[in-house]
Parts: sequence; C-alpha cells; structure tokens
Amino acid sequence: MDGYPPRFIKELWATMDEDLSCKQGATTGTSEVLFSFGVIADIQYADLEDGYDFLATRKRYYRHSLHHLHSAIEDWNGEEIPPEFVLQLGDIIDGFNAQNKVSEEALFRVMKTFKKLKAPVHHIWGNHELYNFSRNYLRQSVLNSKYLQDQTLLSNSTRDQSTTEDASAEFYAYHFCPKATFRFILLDTYDLSILGRDVSTKKYQDSLLLLRKNNPNENLNSPVGLAEHQFVQFNGGFSQDQLDWLDEVLTYADKHQERVVIGGHIPIHPQSSNCVCLAWNHKDALAVIHSHPSVVCFLAGHVHDGGYCLDSHGVHHITLEGIIETPPESNAFGTVYVYDDRMVLKGRGRVPDLVMHYRKHHNAMYCSNTADSTVLP
Repeated sequence: MDGYPPRFIKELWATMDEDLSCKQGATTGTSEVLFSFGVIADIQYADLEDGYDFLATRKRYYRHSLHHLHSAIEDWNGEEIPPEFVLQLGDIIDGFNAQNKVSEEALFRVMKTFKKLKAPVHHIWGNHELYNFSRNYLRQSVLNSKYLQDQTLLSNSTRDQSTTEDASAEFYAYHFCPKATFRFILLDTYDLSILGRDVSTKKYQDSLLLLRKNNPNENLNSPVGLAEHQFVQFNGGFSQDQLDWLDEVLTYADKHQERVVIGGHIPIHPQSSNCVCLAWNHKDALAVIHSHPSVVCFLAGHVHDGGYCLDSHGVHHITLEGIIETPPESNAFGTVYVYDDRMVLKGRGRVPDLVMHYRKHHNAMYCSNTADSTVLP
C-alpha cells in the first residue's frame, strides 16, 4: 500500500473485511473493557521557535509539543475509564537541547507536565534521549522506569540482566503485567548503538564495527548507496543477549497463555515504517517474535508520519505519529482499550483509530505505510 495518501488508507480501513483485523474506528464486540493504556511518541520538546527537520523539508513545533502533551494528559485524566498507565515511546526531548546545553532543564519541564498525569508512565529510550544524555546518566534518571517491572517473573524463569558485572553492557529492557494474562515488554532498540555509550566500552566498539561494515559513508547518518538503508547512526539494534532474554519472557508468556504487547522506539517491520527507519537487525527480532503465538502487537515511534502493518503471522505493527511534527491545531496520541478478543486504539488528532483482533490463524498481511522514506528522525 506504499504511496497511497493517508485519507485513502483511512477509507480503505473502514471498508475492509473484519477478518483482516484492521477495520477503522470499529468498537463492536461482546466483551467489556478489561483495562486501557495511553500511548504517545516523539514529543521532542525544546524551548525553541518552530523549525524544520535535518533536510529542512518538514516543520517541527518544538515549543508547542509541551502544549500537546498537556492536552493529552488532560484527556487521559478525564477519561471515564482511566488508563492503567501510559507508554512514552521515546524521544521525549529534542537533540537541540544538548547543543544548547539545556538538556536537564528541558527534561525537567516535560517531567513536570507528566507529573499531572494520574497514572504511571513507562519510558522507552530513543535516539534523542541518547543525544542528550549518556546511558549511565539515563539509568539514574527519571527516564528509567524499570522500578515498575514485574518482579515475579524475574525471580522465576528469566535472567535479571541488571545484575550483569559490566553495567555498560546492560540493555534497558523490562516487562510488566498490568492485568492477569496480559504482559507488556519494553525493548532497547539502541542496545547496539554508538549513541550514549563510552567509546572505550566493548559494546560501543562492536556497534561501531557493525555500523561501519554496513555503512561506508563519511556521514554515518546518510543512507545513500547502502544495501540495507537502516544502517545509519540514528538507528540501533538488539544484542543477542537481549534477543535471548526476549525469547525467555515470550516462552513464559506462551506457557501461561498470556497476550503480549511489545514496545520499542524503532519499528521492526519494513511495512510499518520506511526503508531507513528500522532497527539494524529487525529481521532477528521478528524471527523471535514470530516464534511465539502470544505476541499481539509491536508499538513504536521514530517515524513521525506513523505507519501500520498486520504481518503474515498476525502481529500488528503500529508506528505512532510524532508529537513534534503535529501542528498546534491538532494532536497525536491515543488510548488503547483492551478486551478479551481485541485491542482498540482510539486515536486523537493525527493518530487514526484501529481495531486489533487477536487471531488464531494468520493467513493474510495488510500494511499501511504513510511514511516518507526521506525523513530523518
């Protein structure tokens, strides 16, 4: 469906057969809402006048992004069914703050706004977090929400990766269980990355070697001429340790017949993004996820135009539209209502509504990719 305008896609969703699990705006069903949660991505706040992306083609509303966040929080706080939590999908402040040496001040302003929310916030780290702060700083900061993780499973079948001897090799990933039979896993899509790591660490050196092996360009943020366009500096990937950890958690979920939602900043399916904004080793992540029937969907940010794909294994891939490129008269966030047989995303502003049915048999793939492949996040 690449190349079709978003309006056409929305009309198509509205007419698609329910068996494809992507009817637009439908809320019919027999079960009652079990719980709900909020989603928001790419706030990228900075106390700056409106500007443009790195290619000077797309407008960004740096200062107004805080107003969008405030409106989202007011909406969530006023909902009849209050969200159990909110997923902040990464890039909470913009990299310009680091250049202007106001990173901590910008983060303070955003977190002061988040304090008005009546629900806990789970934070995912994106490239802009790592432009502003080192990983060591982030581990000690308010953006480390691992204290909300599920402790029960940690003491049972999975390794507690936070006890690793080399703290610099730790990946920022955890899982939690808000309701019985539902598990959420937040992944570190910059586990392999040269962003935010000390240059002397092994993981930095390994990441740099992998990046240069696949990107010979002088500018490592340039995908020009690459066989695999995702190998750019503003993306990252998953270590084998993290993939093994994910496999263990999903094995537990399968055994206990849980429904699993996975979140990460960078998309992992090519049809829910563009050819550039993908995790370096997204195929490895997909291979793990596709081997487990418990996974319902993968939520991501990074691509400010958003995207959607129902893949061949029945996994929904939702890339949420970014706050940073949302004009003042609109917004870009949503609430997901969880039922026994489906999840329903109620979008606000640029985020479309979406119904995600749980499927026992997966024999079709449908994708809506509205992203511009030239956009650099």
